[in-house]
Amino acid sequence: MRRWLRWGAEATGRSPWARGRVLASLAVLTAALLAFHSAVPNTVGRVGSLLETFLPWLGLAVPLLLALALLRRSALALVALLLPAVVWGFLFGGRAAAGDSADHDVTAVQHNVSDVNADPAGTARALLDAEPDLIALEELTASALPVYERTLAPRYPHRAVRGTVGLWSKYPLTGVRAVDIRPQGVGEGWNRGVRATARTPRGDIAVYVAHLPSVRVQWHGFSSGRRDESAGLLGAALAAEKLDRVILLGDLNSTVDDRGLDPVTGRMDSAGEDFAFSWPASFPVSRIDHVMTRAATVTRVRTLPATGSDHLPVAAGIDLGP
Repeated sequence: MRRWLRWGAEATGRSPWARGRVLASLAVLTAALLAFHSAVPNTVGRVGSLLETFLPWLGLAVPLLLALALLRRSALALVALLLPAVVWGFLFGGRAAAGDSADHDVTAVQHNVSDVNADPAGTARALLDAEPDLIALEELTASALPVYERTLAPRYPHRAVRGTVGLWSKYPLTGVRAVDIRPQGVGEGWNRGVRATARTPRGDIAVYVAHLPSVRVQWHGFSSGRRDESAGLLGAALAAEKLDRVILLGDLNSTVDDRGLDPVTGRMDSAGEDFAFSWPASFPVSRIDHVMTRAATVTRVRTLPATGSDHLPVAAGIDLGP
């Protein structure tokens, strides 16, 4: 133990400032990936998007390298570790310390209920416990839809369903229409977008519900082409929306850090100050379920208890402003 704690020169004459260069290089590389993740190319296997999907978890390299630096007794590596620690804190420290906020006008719940959910009635009742004003659901099946309608109708008399996505509302809904976000080559029976106007006491709000295509991590890389194409179509629909206030609820199959969602995130604001990991429900590592706004503010996003889905529901408070 005394030998391990001694930070003097080794028998070879190397001081604590000369050893651990590999560890120091890895620390600098980690900091560079965190700070300049957008510079990682997407040309081969969409590696950039894959990195950005799990970007916060890159911070786990810091405690790992710290342990190795202590074992190596390297002052050089310890100093270098300040770089990734500071960068991670700048990017994500606010999310880790995010607290509750009661300042909101609307509560919205977003949930991919799963098309193999064995208990849709229980799932619907669980969402009711959050007492939201708006509920968005994805992966609705023909057999489960009547169950959700029957369970939610007493408190949410207004609904808008198109294909496998739906919106339930305490407010009257008008202007209901499907939003075509089909990637090229997908048939007309693929309906994953709906838009409605919610007539709230604070004025009309355009509410969109969307479910972008899934992505896959395969041997040749990150398969997100269809997701990215669908995000572009959704972004165009949002850009064409004439109402000032807009709420987007949906399973976008990636995080706000992923450049593949730029057509959407570039036009909408999200609650970047919360992790609220929603997928997979058994061990959440990523928030791919989102509540975003335009001309309004998402005050906080939180996850709700698990249901029969492989996603956790997320609830968000929305401040409509003055």
